[in-house]
Amino acid sequence: MAIDRVINSESLDRQEEEFNVSLRPKFLSECIGQTNIKEKLIIAMTAAKKRGEPLEHILFYGPPGLGKTTLANVVANEMGAKIRCSSGPALVKAGDVMGLLSNINTGDILFIDEIHRLSTPVEEFLYPAMEEFRVDFTVDSGLHAKTINFPLKRFTLIGATTRAGLLSAPLRSRFGMLYHLDFYNEAELTAILKRSANLLKLKSDDGTLELIAARSRGTPRVANRLLKRVRDYAQVKGKGHLNTAIVENALQMEQIDSLGLDELDRLFLRALANVYEGGPAGIEALAATLGEEKDTLEDVVEPYLLQIGFLRRTKRGREITTQACSHLGLKLRQKKQGIDQPEFFEQEQQ
Repeated sequence: MAIDRVINSESLDRQEEEFNVSLRPKFLSECIGQTNIKEKLIIAMTAAKKRGEPLEHILFYGPPGLGKTTLANVVANEMGAKIRCSSGPALVKAGDVMGLLSNINTGDILFIDEIHRLSTPVEEFLYPAMEEFRVDFTVDSGLHAKTINFPLKRFTLIGATTRAGLLSAPLRSRFGMLYHLDFYNEAELTAILKRSANLLKLKSDDGTLELIAARSRGTPRVANRLLKRVRDYAQVKGKGHLNTAIVENALQMEQIDSLGLDELDRLFLRALANVYEGGPAGIEALAATLGEEKDTLEDVVEPYLLQIGFLRRTKRGREITTQACSHLGLKLRQKKQGIDQPEFFEQEQQ
């Protein structure tokens, strides 16, 4: 029976989730980075407490892994409120939302992740709930159908999305506070890794956590994931202590290069360079070439490549930059004279 518990996949998934949650800060004083957002939240929460009112509805948006869910839980802890969590794809019909709203008390927080994926009927059902704290709920159907006006207690809706542009204007306008989360700098990521290492009771040499931070794509989730992989490598190949050699070898095994690019990033850039002659190329064409989902490329791969200047988005499609070619060892061919053609790249001969 003991062996069954150890190898049970559900048990392992639960342990992994508990492990990830344990690294998350619980209060704003523990949060690192996003200074401007934290200052605004402190003012909003302090004012709401003085008035004895719930917070206005909040929307957090930005690339994945920057702490949108963490901030939602931090706000709940700071306000002393209960938080109920769901996601856009999970709320299929009005009844799904009604089940959440009917159990919410005054001041509670309803958190909806990937809120841009709400269906239109569910989104429209939320409008009066957000504005007037009431909903019109239809029971039965056909000749016996009737609509019940159901009053709600004042609550705070916190939405999170990686695709703010896909939110409809009516839904977006109902949020009182809209905060965009930016990528973290290396100093902030190093501070986050030091905190995580302390929680994990992991010892490291000076400069080793900086190496991980430099390859974390400006994202705390990636930083903590790499820290866990390096910790595993250190326990198996070393003595559980992080040093420069251990970190370098572990990251090399994970195929993470000096700028934090992984194999999918490099495949994306090489496909753009070699198959589509440097671009412009449409995201659907690139997704088909790589055999990946379009959303994966847009949400996971492109934001960081755009941030470090390895990719350009134009009206005609995606284009690779000379910085990316230099990093990947690709040589730039000159454009043909008098012809408006994209630049072509080929692999440099060794």
